[in-house]
Amino acid sequence: MSQATSVQEPDTNVDLLFIGAGPVGLFGAYYAGFRGLSMAVVDALPEVGGQVQAIYPEKKIYDIAGLPGVQGQELIGNLVRQAAPFSPKYLLSQQVLRLERGEGRWRATTTTGVVVEARAVVITSGVGAVTPRPIPAGEEFLGRGLCYFVPRLDVLDGKDVVVVGGGDSAVDWALAALPRARSTTLVHRRRQFRAHEHSVQLLHKSACEVLVDANVTQLRGQDQLESVSIRVAGEPEVRETKAQIVVAALGFLMDLGPIKDWGLELEGRAIRVDSKMRTNLPEVFAAGDAATFEGKVKLIAVGFGEVATAVNNAAVALDPRAELAPGHSSDLTVPARVGV
Repeated sequence: MSQATSVQEPDTNVDLLFIGAGPVGLFGAYYAGFRGLSMAVVDALPEVGGQVQAIYPEKKIYDIAGLPGVQGQELIGNLVRQAAPFSPKYLLSQQVLRLERGEGRWRATTTTGVVVEARAVVITSGVGAVTPRPIPAGEEFLGRGLCYFVPRLDVLDGKDVVVVGGGDSAVDWALAALPRARSTTLVHRRRQFRAHEHSVQLLHKSACEVLVDANVTQLRGQDQLESVSIRVAGEPEVRETKAQIVVAALGFLMDLGPIKDWGLELEGRAIRVDSKMRTNLPEVFAAGDAATFEGKVKLIAVGFGEVATAVNNAAVALDPRAELAPGHSSDLTVPARVGV
C-alpha cells in the first residue's frame, strides 16, 4: 500500500463500518446487506468471532433463541455464512485508531494504516480489549499446564483439572471438564458464586469437588504442572491436589482502547445510546456489550436485536425515504435487498 493511498484516498468506501467482528458485528453485517448497504468490519483479532471464537469456541451457548445449545464456533460459522451473500469486507488484525468526521462521512484509520470511509458507523466492539486477571501464584507454569482459556476441550481429556474462580466462565469450564477429565476440582475464594444460579446448581449436583473459601497458593511440577497447593479456610493443613491442568478463570481487565478518545458519551466502559442505538455523534451507533442504556441486559441475544435496530435506523438516517421496518426476510430470496 502506497503512502499516498493511505493518506489521500480511502482503501475502502462503504455505507456502514462495523467496529468489532464478534457475534453482534457479524449479525449486523448480515442485516446491513439485507438493507442494501455495503459494509466493512474491522477487528483487532486475526479471525472473526470475537471472544466467543478466541476464548471458548467449543463451549456451548444456551441462551440464543431457537438454539437449545450451540457451540461457540458453530454459532460464529453460521453468522459468517448468513452474511456471506452480501460480501462483507473483513479487515482483521487491526484496530480503528482514529475516527474523524469529514464531508458527510466518517473516516476511520486503523493501526495498520488502512483508511475506511463510511456514511455511518456501528460500534460492536464489546467490552474492548480484554486481558485475563493473573493467578496470584504459579504464573511460571503458563503454557505448561496453566491456562486462562480452553480453545480446545480435548486438552482436558484424562487429566486432573483444577478450575479457579467463581464466575460463569469458571463454572462453565468445570462443567465442561467433568465428562472428559479424570478428576475436576473448582476452587473459589468466596462462598457465593457470581455464575448463573442454574449452572451453580448443576455444579453442586455433579461429581466436581467444590472448594469454597479457598485459594490456590502454589503450583508445583518440573517441566509440566503436576500438582497444586490449596488452602481452605478452617482446615489446619494445606491440601495437595494432583493437577496437570489449571484453568484460571478469574475475570478480565478490560480496556476500550482508542474508542475512549473519539468524543463519545461514555458510562463506565460502555457507550451511551438512545432507543435507536444512536450515540451522541452523528451517524454513529453502538450495539451489544459496547452500548449501554437504562435497563440494559448484556446477552448475545439482546445484542442481535440491538444491532438490527441500529442498522435499520442507520438506513433511514442515510436515506430518509427508506422505511424503518425492513419487511420480512421470509418474503425474500437472499440476497435480494430492501430498504435503501
